[in-house]
Amino acid sequence: MSTSTKSYHHGDLRAALIAAAVEGLEAGEPFSLRAVARRAGVSPTAPYRHFADREALDSAVAVEGFKDLRADLEAALALPTKLASPEEVIGALGVAYVGFALRRPAVFRLMFGNECDEENSERVQASGQLHEMLNKAIERLFPGAPTSGLSIALWSVAHGLAFLHLDGKLRPQSDDDVAARVKSAVSAIFALSDIKPAR
Repeated sequence: MSTSTKSYHHGDLRAALIAAAVEGLEAGEPFSLRAVARRAGVSPTAPYRHFADREALDSAVAVEGFKDLRADLEAALALPTKLASPEEVIGALGVAYVGFALRRPAVFRLMFGNECDEENSERVQASGQLHEMLNKAIERLFPGAPTSGLSIALWSVAHGLAFLHLDGKLRPQSDDDVAARVKSAVSAIFALSDIKPAR
């Protein structure tokens, strides 16, 4: 019995449907309300109690993905950093970001494959919280630097590396090799930059 079905029997149909959607995506199944209902072990009409259409379910799955990604990045920031340089901290964040994409490619593509629907406040908020966390880390590590521009630049590197791996433009490698590649890219940017990190 799947996790989503167990959740449903405990009375949380919405959570069970989201879990079933994630499981189905990661198994390569078609993404539809009917397929999600089947995987969750409920009637084809049950999802409509919580989701008006597929787009609504899509946004709910994206919200969970943003929350999980933020948790991974926060865990990277929580690692002992007293002796770590800002470059090493940014490298750790990049490794966590790319690692999430490679572990959960279907969810990652769904999260970033569509623009945030401005009418879906939960999805916009989840995405915004991720950006806010990264901006605060940049502000702390690089006081006085142009936070927004630097944050976008570093995010672009990690995001680009994630999709280069997902799209097969970079050879599949071990986790250690991927981490080394991410850290090397971050180091190259720092080598070209005159931005001064916090001491």
